[in-house]
Amino acid sequence: MSQTTPDSLTLSPNIPDPDGFYAELLGLHEGLSREESEALNARLVLVLANHVGDREILRAALAAAKEVTPTG
Repeated sequence: MSQTTPDSLTLSPNIPDPDGFYAELLGLHEGLSREESEALNARLVLVLANHVGDREILRAALAAAKEVTPTG
């Protein structure tokens, strides 16, 4: 069963074949410049946000994504 926040945001692994999905995502970026890759990521976020459609879920996703910051 998936772990969710009080806002019903699924945070536990929930993608069948996550390695395969990651490979597809990386393949989508092949041959793109950094700017093109960043624009692709932005479009992907907007497409997926539109699919979700629930502002509370989207707010929870924004908060969860902000909590994870790269180190270095």
